[in-house]
Amino acid sequence: MNVLTVPVAVMRVQYQIVRIPLQLIEDQLMSRLATESPARLMYERTLGVLDGAVGNVLGDRHIERRGDALTERSDALVRAKELEEEAAAAQAEADAELETKRTQARDKQAAAHMAKQQEVEQARRREDERKQAAARDAEQRTQVAKTNADQFAAQRTQAAEAEHRAEQTKIREAEKKAAAPAKAQLKDAADKQNEAAGKRARADRVEKLAEAEKDKRRNGTTTNGQR
Repeated sequence: MNVLTVPVAVMRVQYQIVRIPLQLIEDQLMSRLATESPARLMYERTLGVLDGAVGNVLGDRHIERRGDALTERSDALVRAKELEEEAAAAQAEADAELETKRTQARDKQAAAHMAKQQEVEQARRREDERKQAAARDAEQRTQVAKTNADQFAAQRTQAAEAEHRAEQTKIREAEKKAAAPAKAQLKDAADKQNEAAGKRARADRVEKLAEAEKDKRRNGTTTNGQR
């Protein structure tokens, strides 16, 4: 047996003794943690690095391979966790981007809907204004037509009244012309009646005078006879 072989064998035994509590910690405490727990991964990697270093120094391939296996396993789990976190972050970013796009799409849709409503409201307002303007224009045209009709009717009434007055004037003039001979005849008849009445009055006076003269003569004759 080589002189150096004994100390190495002793060191292996000593390391195995030192390794027992470390293994107990792993079996009793770390095994209760989640497989991807940072504390468990750090402990297993530290233990693996320790096994690898000791196995390499002692020339114990079993310890070295065990350490390499623990290190690779912990590194793989760490990498897997990192990948999962990266994937989760990427998924969260994608979800956030998708939600942002959805929000933008909803905002665009809402803006388009609002713009459409505003356009419809503006069109309705313009239509109402057009109807009101048309109603005002129609009312103005009706008022103008009524005013023109009233003026035309007033002009026709005035013309008819003027024509009626002219006709009445003509009728009165014609009546005056027609009544003039009758008035002259009436005046002539009245004059003749007056003249006849005057003659009759004179005849009556003459007759009365004659009667009076006769009476006077009779009275005179009677008086002379009595003498």
